[in-house]
Amino acid sequence: MNPIREAILGKVREALGRRPGSTIAPIPPSARIAPRTPGDADAEIAQLLAEIGELNGSTRRLANRQELRTALADLVKVEGVTKATLWTTPDLAAWEVAGTLQALGVEIVPAQADKHLVATCELGVTGVDAALPETGTLQLLSSPERPRVVSLLPRVHLAIFTPAVLRADLHQTFAAAKDAGCSVLVTGPSRTSDIELTLTLGVHGPKSLYAWLMNGA
Repeated sequence: MNPIREAILGKVREALGRRPGSTIAPIPPSARIAPRTPGDADAEIAQLLAEIGELNGSTRRLANRQELRTALADLVKVEGVTKATLWTTPDLAAWEVAGTLQALGVEIVPAQADKHLVATCELGVTGVDAALPETGTLQLLSSPERPRVVSLLPRVHLAIFTPAVLRADLHQTFAAAKDAGCSVLVTGPSRTSDIELTLTLGVHGPKSLYAWLMNGA
């Protein structure tokens, strides 16, 4: 073993009052966190949207496709969207997201296009596979129809979801990700800070996150 590594581990053992080969003490019950108990659906939705708002995300409740079309028109105007890319999934197709954007004069770039072309889009639209109310986190599972780049490269990320994606705890999202190629966890817009703790949004990903709840068809 590397002598420097052994010296470091020796100091750790000494600080913990252990010797080489000694058994590891069991984790005390006080150190374990019980599984989260979810509230009713309305309370979970309210908490989720509130947490996303605290993270600099923009939320909206939509009752039907007409309200979705109005919301898309508002977003395109506010964010200056000229090009967009989106998942090719049944829910986004049923909500006519691509057609609505095209009717607003937005060019649609295929999600499977070259990543440099996808990066020129101002807007990336995805669905959501799971949502955690406690932290405002959205889980996106990747597949050929749902590339990661849609949520990572455009300046604005729009996630549209239904109440069915609510999950009580993180372990449920991990279970769902076992058979997926990759899983992206989105907790607010991309953010970073320098040594002086000056927060900046959008350095390593989308600068704006819109999370819209579809309550109806």
